[in-house]
Amino acid sequence: MRDARETLQTVFGYDAFRPLQEAIVNHVIDGGDAMVLMPTGGGKSLCYQVPALVRPGCGVVVSPLIALMQDQVSALQELGVNAAYLNSTLEPQAARAVEDALLAGELDLLYIAPERLVQPRTLFLLERARIALFAIDEAHCVSRWGHDFRADYLQLSLLHERFPQIPRLALTATADARTREEIIQRLDLHEAGQFIAGFDRPNIRYRIALKQNPRQQLLQFLREEHPRDSGIVYCLSRNKVEETAQWLSAQGFHALPYHAGLPAALRATHQARFLREEAVVMVATIAFGMGIDKPDVRFVAHLDLPRTIEAYYQETGRAGRDGLPADAWMVYGLQDVLKQRQMLDASEGNDTFKRAEQQRLNAMLGLCEVTGCRRQVLLRYFGDTLPSPCGNCDTCLEPVDSWDGTEAARMALSAVYRTEQRFGVNHLIDVLRGNENERVRQFGHQRLPTFGVGEKLDANQWRSVFRQLVARGLLDSDPERYGALTLAESCRPLLRGEEELWLRRDQRPVRQRSTRSAGEAFDVDSELWEALRECRRQLAEEQGKPPYIIFHDRTLQEMCLRLPRDIQAFGELSGVGQNKRDKYASAFLQVIDSHLQNRLH
Repeated sequence: MRDARETLQTVFGYDAFRPLQEAIVNHVIDGGDAMVLMPTGGGKSLCYQVPALVRPGCGVVVSPLIALMQDQVSALQELGVNAAYLNSTLEPQAARAVEDALLAGELDLLYIAPERLVQPRTLFLLERARIALFAIDEAHCVSRWGHDFRADYLQLSLLHERFPQIPRLALTATADARTREEIIQRLDLHEAGQFIAGFDRPNIRYRIALKQNPRQQLLQFLREEHPRDSGIVYCLSRNKVEETAQWLSAQGFHALPYHAGLPAALRATHQARFLREEAVVMVATIAFGMGIDKPDVRFVAHLDLPRTIEAYYQETGRAGRDGLPADAWMVYGLQDVLKQRQMLDASEGNDTFKRAEQQRLNAMLGLCEVTGCRRQVLLRYFGDTLPSPCGNCDTCLEPVDSWDGTEAARMALSAVYRTEQRFGVNHLIDVLRGNENERVRQFGHQRLPTFGVGEKLDANQWRSVFRQLVARGLLDSDPERYGALTLAESCRPLLRGEEELWLRRDQRPVRQRSTRSAGEAFDVDSELWEALRECRRQLAEEQGKPPYIIFHDRTLQEMCLRLPRDIQAFGELSGVGQNKRDKYASAFLQVIDSHLQNRLH
């Protein structure tokens, strides 16, 4: 067996493991099962790739992402690893060639979709081969109530039954305590070692703003901060995805739509273009993104409120996998809250499920309305801690002002009660501000004691009050009357004068950071940076691969900083293993040499 550290250096080009990676690798090499929870971009794949190369036999990776297997295998082949995949995209002859290579002991890693793995023919094939390990990627897919649930994952406990001596790893980036327990139960990993890395992604800047003019807010964000970057814009509905992609294209961005209603071939084409081209903006529903292995996604934007912190964390985690600065940007408003509550009420889950999901939605709303550090709230939700504010979220960079909203909240609750809990926000604001319009007169609400008592606050300030009362669970929405607000049981202490309520004072969004490319962010020579990127682009185009499979941005930046002049120095760069050194050193060294010669003249 090869040494794990030697494999890491010679194959992958890294001098040392990250925290927890080495413990997981050694545990699996020794034959142990493992439950691995590690943030996106934290290096989960090395936790099974290195043991698969060190242990005798072939590592089998169970992945739900057929559309991405080709790129995953291509990236490993670039490193000199004998990797292949088995899925429905292969012609019978090509599939047989992969099966023969597995039986002949010629493969290091084999990627298989879960629906193919559980077929009797595949299980019979694996029983005749020498298997090093089973890695179950995106293991949170076993959670029945998760947004990425896959029914085929429920059958993967058969690996323990059919192959009891072969180590298994379950890996995910997103799982609270309840989901982790579900993974352990459903995959029969009761004896597995549990390895939970910190959830923090310090390179991601979290920013949440109120919806004012969402499209214009998004346009300003993209033009000022990410005009030439790849990113993802998430929307709740298919129609909104289509309309937003079309609108962004008209504004000069290379935007593509992605949702489950598009033809499968078109979805695959758009996903391939996002992975292989630069400066593509994917506008998508949550149908897009799980396992996206593109390291240079510089932003993830949400035009609608995610249902849970798990969903938000997983979706924002697709930004900045290379460790360079990235943005998680979101706008939301009261209608988002009401829409999510109504979707939850209309769901098919039982009361226990609905209560659990209500708690998750409340946690998401708490993250939006928090007046302190967002990252501390986010990490606390997953049982992680951050001793001091992060300094890299909007509430740290622009501290939120709060005010005693007790009296205003009581006025708002009283208005809901006295209008018989039948009306939406706009009507309630008209009553509070004393706007005697036709609708107010129609119901006689100008005669109510609450009519005009809130004239000191403008309409936007009252919207903020109502939004925060809904977010804190003091007001509910009536599923029978769209938009109508009703009193929640939890509002009683406030109405009786037993509690105070402090609210955040909404501010107009401020510009957080001036536009700069990933190269400029690390203060490197922008001319050399662009020349190296162009070299990478040409090589990728010639081979029909995404540019990041050649080298990540971080490796290009290291070239700019260290300016290697020979093959030995080039091989010492992070991310340059022996195979890539021998294959690409001359091309990139030529670019560096040419740049330095031009600078002398």
